[in-house]
Amino acid sequence: MKNECMGLINLDSIQNPSVNVLSDHRPVATIPIAGRYRLIDFTLSNMVNSGITNVGIYAREKYRSLTDHLGSGKDWDLSRKQGGLYVLSPENAKNNNNYGYRKGDIYTILANIDYIEKSPEEYVIVAPSYMICSIDYNDLLKYHKKSNNDITIVYKRVENANKDFKNCNTLNIDKDKLVKNVGNNLNTFPSANICMDTFIMKRTDFIECIYSIASMGTYSYIEDYIINQLDNIQVGAYKYEGYLKCITSLKSYYEASKEFLTEDVSREIFKSDRKIFTKDKSQAPTMYGENAEVKGSFIATGCQIDGTVEDSTLFRKVKIGKGSIIRDSVIMQSCKIGENVVLENVILDKNVVISDNKELKGDKDYPMVIEKNETV
Repeated sequence: MKNECMGLINLDSIQNPSVNVLSDHRPVATIPIAGRYRLIDFTLSNMVNSGITNVGIYAREKYRSLTDHLGSGKDWDLSRKQGGLYVLSPENAKNNNNYGYRKGDIYTILANIDYIEKSPEEYVIVAPSYMICSIDYNDLLKYHKKSNNDITIVYKRVENANKDFKNCNTLNIDKDKLVKNVGNNLNTFPSANICMDTFIMKRTDFIECIYSIASMGTYSYIEDYIINQLDNIQVGAYKYEGYLKCITSLKSYYEASKEFLTEDVSREIFKSDRKIFTKDKSQAPTMYGENAEVKGSFIATGCQIDGTVEDSTLFRKVKIGKGSIIRDSVIMQSCKIGENVVLENVILDKNVVISDNKELKGDKDYPMVIEKNETV
């Protein structure tokens, strides 16, 4: 695929998910997950692993943590003279006042359309940051070329749509694997074709599409335009078979954190040849005290543990005091938990301090969340 496709990661799609207080001060793309990663790492790594070396990230707001995490792109091998990694803001660009709808991805893309116009790749792949999967875009490109579709959308056939993927789009696909219409998953039926909000098309067609939308002035999101043009353009569907988790709520985030601890999911996502890259933060090894007991958990580097940790995820530099018990919880970076503390079904954002002898318990379906920098 090298030099055939450019990648666009869209942080302002129509779904625009919110993950409770975890996304109050950061975009969903940079929510920490799985002990050392951010959500955007999965999409970005999929692109890099597929040979894409030119990636643009459309950021709408609250992107300080995004630029801090991505840096020059060197951790993804995207710090390069040709191509590279670009964070694109809707502000301070030549077209930023020319479109009436300021909310939506059309506004952001139009403001930076010159980036796409100057790119040499023939195709463009657009993907969100909140769909966790391990997908080879080379297979998608091959399928798209063979099908002669104007646009090819990625989907997954699931049998748990009545419990998961709420409010995700669903695709009605005919026998020729063409998309006939798009609906919304209301958790009513178990079987559904879940749209992964990922699509591929020719770069020149994408540019023409954006200018066409701008001339009409009737759409905020490119997704709306595609849905309304299904009778006029050939939109095909590419079936993805692997693990998929859509992080659009606190519940789905917590479920993903638990699923990452299982052998099957961990092997597919983290232990395959398709490595997940992230910002390098080298730390000293974790220290386990004489009272430490850990099972079924992921423990990042730099932690100090002198209590019990079960079925939980600990990020870097977490401290667990003597006699404390942590179960089914997510403890983010630099949290300090005192002695004789009990945490169950709890999510602690970064730099939270829990003093001695506290007991916090959430529900297994709706965990308790403590905001960043709080002291309890």
